[in-house]
Amino acid sequence: MELWQTIILAVIQGLTEFLPISSSAHLILPSQLLGWPDQGLAFDVAVHVGTLAAVVWYFRHEVLRLAAAWTGDTLRGRISEDSGLAWAIIAATVPAGLAGILFNDLIENELRSGLVIAASTIGFGLVLWWSDAVGRQQRGLPALRMRDAVVIGLAQALALIPGTSRSGITMTAALFLGFTREAAARFSFLLSIPLITAAGLLKTLELVELGEAADWNAILTGTLVSFVSAVICIHLFLKFLERLGLLPYVIYRLILGAVLIVVLW
Repeated sequence: MELWQTIILAVIQGLTEFLPISSSAHLILPSQLLGWPDQGLAFDVAVHVGTLAAVVWYFRHEVLRLAAAWTGDTLRGRISEDSGLAWAIIAATVPAGLAGILFNDLIENELRSGLVIAASTIGFGLVLWWSDAVGRQQRGLPALRMRDAVVIGLAQALALIPGTSRSGITMTAALFLGFTREAAARFSFLLSIPLITAAGLLKTLELVELGEAADWNAILTGTLVSFVSAVICIHLFLKFLERLGLLPYVIYRLILGAVLIVVLW
């Protein structure tokens, strides 16, 4: 790939990893519309590292506090608010992990089509709008219980369907459970850490097995650009979430899904 293509794809990954608009729907457009070459597995690993570093750095204080509380409280045999949140993140990660193991072949072979991505982009976008419209939006993160985490985790498993959006579906579930937009977004971002880590490790193992030659310029550029764009994305999203709501993202998803259908047909 050319350097400018690498930068654009890394920006797309950095933004769409955390906005509720589906990264897979966006990454299909350059190849379908512009005929760009596949970015390759090494590049996928690089942008996963970049987005993981971004969310860990942005929430570094929360991550350190949760990790310390989880370790200390586990050793003492008690549960505090912070360690309870850490356990909730772990519990919510399990369904997506199991679903990935059980249905990976089905997803890769049957659900990677452009029309599936377009339909998921539109369908789950409408569900996101519904949750934002009817959710009570009264609960904060301290009110999160283990049953809430399991429900959000089961919803996250649906993000294995291309076009769903991991952040979108987890925020949808949290809003239906009565959480505020900010609480839903923060839990979604914290929940992304173990999942992006697992996805990055799997892609790294695939890369090692394939023995692909690495384009280090593309890897370093992709990592840096995805990191910067993801940090900016998280900051601006949280800053304007209450003011703008989720309707702009829903409208964007509907337009994007329609464009994909037109392009593919």
